[in-house]
Amino acid sequence: MCAALLAGAVPPAAARGTGPHRTAERGQAPLRRAHAHNDYAHDRPLFDALDHGFSSVEADVWLVDGRLLVAHEEADLDPRRTLEALYLDPLRSLVAANGGTVFRGHGLSLQLLVDLKTAGAPTYQELARRLRPYAPILSVCAAGRVRTRAVTAVVSGDRGARGPMAAERVRRAFYDGRLTDLGTAAPASFVPLVSANWSERFDWAGVGTVPAAERAELRRIVAAAHGEGRRLRFWATPDAPGPAREAVWRELLAAGVDHLNTDDLAGLERFLRAAGR
Repeated sequence: MCAALLAGAVPPAAARGTGPHRTAERGQAPLRRAHAHNDYAHDRPLFDALDHGFSSVEADVWLVDGRLLVAHEEADLDPRRTLEALYLDPLRSLVAANGGTVFRGHGLSLQLLVDLKTAGAPTYQELARRLRPYAPILSVCAAGRVRTRAVTAVVSGDRGARGPMAAERVRRAFYDGRLTDLGTAAPASFVPLVSANWSERFDWAGVGTVPAAERAELRRIVAAAHGEGRRLRFWATPDAPGPAREAVWRELLAAGVDHLNTDDLAGLERFLRAAGR
């Protein structure tokens, strides 16, 4: 298992493929804290998120007849909507066109959160196989070191992926941990991200003043994660437009939570740009 976390330069790539997305065209920096939950549900998976400056996108995948299909529910599966078609191929083209990065002029690595909806071990093994052709753009852990590249794949969803991932000598994906991973021996090079359900941990949903005990607990969790070199994300935060959602987002920003989770791309972009984040 890799034991050290080192950020390497994004390798150059020949300019080919698609042109810059709208964030680059507008000269705006990407939003480091913006995570597109259920990204594939948007009209233009990946590109809608990039156009709004999001630096993290989430795709649910199902292993079906040897292919990784992207959908939220099994009833929505479409053989044309593969992980390669919706994400990996477009990202490879973007990185080539932008001189080695997803965001032209910015070295920020895009987080591709892959949520496994089918049994973790076989689904991850297929994912690992399908990531190999994209190795030049993917962050990698090998020989005890992490080299950060244009795209960083992080595996979430079914917990059965953990064993096969931990056993790999060369790994092109990282593991999305849970709060129970804080304080354990799992290195940040394996579990760089910890995600948790907001509504299971906190009662406050943005109405009224946040209880002092909950604010303290949030900041304790953030400090624990950051002290171990891990990033933190909460899902199931309020996401209906309005004061309650913005109150929760403000509290998350103030506490130092690394990724704000939303299905409302335009709403979170407006909020973060107004906040200077």
